[in-house]
Amino acid sequence: MFGRSRAGGFRPENLGQNALNLIGNIGFSLFVFGVLVFTIIAATYEPEDPLFHPSDKITTFLTSTSNATMLSDDSVVKTGEDFMVVNQTVFAEFINITDVEATTEEKTESIQLDCDVNSPVDCKDSEVFHLMMKATIDKFKDIHFYKFGKPAIGEAANSCDMAWRYRPKDGKTAAFYKDYRRFLIAKSDNCTLTVVDIGEYHSGLNARKRKKHQKAGFEKTTDDFSLPVVGEAVNDSLPMVESEEAFKTGKYLVYVGGGDRCKSMNHFLWSFLCALGEAQYLNRTLVMDLTLCLSSIYTSSGQSEEGKDFRFYFDFQHLKEAASVLDEVQFWAQWGRLHKKKKIWKFPLVEDFRITPMKLADVKDTLIMRKFGKVEPDNYWYRVCEGDAESVIQRPWHLLWKSRRLMEIVSAIASRLNWDYDAVHIERGEKARNRELWPNLDKDTSPSALLSTLQDKVEEGRNLYIATNEAALSFFNPLKDKYATHFLDENKDLWDESSEWYSETTKLNGGNPVEFDGYMRASVDTEVFLRGKKQIETFNDLTNDCKDGVGTCNVAAT
Repeated sequence: MFGRSRAGGFRPENLGQNALNLIGNIGFSLFVFGVLVFTIIAATYEPEDPLFHPSDKITTFLTSTSNATMLSDDSVVKTGEDFMVVNQTVFAEFINITDVEATTEEKTESIQLDCDVNSPVDCKDSEVFHLMMKATIDKFKDIHFYKFGKPAIGEAANSCDMAWRYRPKDGKTAAFYKDYRRFLIAKSDNCTLTVVDIGEYHSGLNARKRKKHQKAGFEKTTDDFSLPVVGEAVNDSLPMVESEEAFKTGKYLVYVGGGDRCKSMNHFLWSFLCALGEAQYLNRTLVMDLTLCLSSIYTSSGQSEEGKDFRFYFDFQHLKEAASVLDEVQFWAQWGRLHKKKKIWKFPLVEDFRITPMKLADVKDTLIMRKFGKVEPDNYWYRVCEGDAESVIQRPWHLLWKSRRLMEIVSAIASRLNWDYDAVHIERGEKARNRELWPNLDKDTSPSALLSTLQDKVEEGRNLYIATNEAALSFFNPLKDKYATHFLDENKDLWDESSEWYSETTKLNGGNPVEFDGYMRASVDTEVFLRGKKQIETFNDLTNDCKDGVGTCNVAAT
């Protein structure tokens, strides 16, 4: 019986059905095997560092979607003001020269009987004020003005200082700027006044600060305190603990240890903003360490350097005004004083980043401490915001702005060019020497090639700001025959020993001078570049080589 059954199974008319059954069994076996392999991989897989293989969120905030050199440069981090949506209604109402003329009282053309040619110019006189405003609007045609402050007496009898708030006419960033300059005013035989000179950027020091109870000058719009104002005096002193009672009733979050130190600035901020986001989610004050370790990629020594101050690079004034933060030195000093009085509290110590912020939401203790170990990458702070927490913890990018002191240097350079310039980024250095990965870069960024490429992009005679990592700036001398070239190092007076930046950062650093380091240079160079009316970039605009080497163009575009 069994023999007949087997023989019957291989009859010619049954071969097709048997083949289908065999294929089905093999397919099902392969499916089961595939599921088993996938399960093993899923159980043992550890994700790589997201900073080097970014998710959509990191790509959105830390890199550009284009293949542009400067915009996607990992050495310069994007901050909150880069993502602010420009409210055009705020910038639409600027002051025109007709607005000033309409408010000027009509003057008779007859010679004034009480005219005294030798008397000092009265800077508080409304006629002088309107004369200065009209001269300013007439001179700086690439600027929109939003507020003029009342003039102050200058250093000489015929000089007055005046401040104003402005924005470049073609400005792309959501920010205001402040300038204050010295005006020289001449008086004719019949006492007619004329502005004969307007000083350099920030030359009118007597008008820098508005005096108490001083009436407003001339403006058309009210202040928008949500926007940064570059040029105002910076107050980034540490926030003070109001009282012992206030300290005791507060709730705090502190991160200690970890492997984030001395990493790139992108890495630092991705972790720091995770901590700040968790603190906001838990409605706690973030206890933060204001000292940074600057990665070796930004230092002249080639070694990572400790002892840098957060305030050298970022706007701590905005952060402390918009968020609840406290310097860790102040915090532990206050905590120690309470400890001596035996009023110290126990606090939960969280040593596993997989304990999510959601699990800590109901903790009532005064302090929550997250402690990170020594094994990378599990000791990176940003791991707290991965997994289930990623959809809950929002990194508060809007709270982090670039240092106003660095942006002041950017504003000064742009002002020296009257905000009327085009900009080109020329990347050379190691990439130009590596012909295997960048076979055409050296040739495409040679002076002759640049002159050929730029002739269709930049008008002859224009101010051309060149942001570059080429050490020998004389390399670009041939471009001077066609353009008025400008470089970052032409403005060293803005950060040398006689500068305001040097004075303020030295004071901030306990009397020790601060180096204008590689990150600061790259940040300022990039920001000046981004404020050019035209922005021409190395990759895509000057060469067809891929930014990250041969064969990476399609990868960069995805």
